[in-house]
Amino acid sequence: MIRFDILTLFPNMFKGLIEDSIIKRAIEKKLIEVNLIDFREFSTNKHHTVDDYSYGGGAGMLISVEPVHLAMKTIPNLTNAKKLLMSPSGKTFNQEKAIELSKDEHIVMICGHYEGIDARILNFIDEEISIGDYVLMGGEVPAMTILEAVSRLVPGVISEESPVNESFSDSLLEHPQYTRPAIYEGFGVPDVLLSGHHANIKKWQREKALEKTLKVRPDLLKKANLFLDDYKYLWELKNEKN
Repeated sequence: MIRFDILTLFPNMFKGLIEDSIIKRAIEKKLIEVNLIDFREFSTNKHHTVDDYSYGGGAGMLISVEPVHLAMKTIPNLTNAKKLLMSPSGKTFNQEKAIELSKDEHIVMICGHYEGIDARILNFIDEEISIGDYVLMGGEVPAMTILEAVSRLVPGVISEESPVNESFSDSLLEHPQYTRPAIYEGFGVPDVLLSGHHANIKKWQREKALEKTLKVRPDLLKKANLFLDDYKYLWELKNEKN
């Protein structure tokens, strides 16, 4: 089981995720545990504010380190937890990182807001994580992204076959998939998928994964575990382009 402690000013943002869908079932089956901590409750001033003006000036308000750190101190076994700060200046989150985090038993995620958190919070975390090269209003959406991506890798949360054949599992994008009806609005399912010939289907799926990755994310091919037939197919695709 993985325990997630999420520190946020807006715990209600997570309720739709943890009270519905696969995440809810994973919690009920005790495969994961999700605890939401509103660090506003740890403000030490009478107005319960958590933000203040930034030293040196600058636009917007900055979250103080104190309420966040006080909230962290209430988390059991904090020393053994992986402590992450959601930040646009962190390392970019990807499937490889999701797999790495899925091996932890306890993950703490801190969601900033406004202009961010006093930089002294970095003394109490292990790593900053970003979900992309853009800026959001807060860390809640990145935390939800990581919660979903990591949870689905926990054994029993989804079918064991699903993570094996999906995008990024072999540094390739996933092949196209189809379901009934076999023809819709004149668009049909590829014949090979209806043939029942499993070897041909596997070959088609591999080729389509290579084709899509070459077109959309060619950078991934450098990390992919490619075979001789893969190189031949990619060479044919590149020649067709030329």
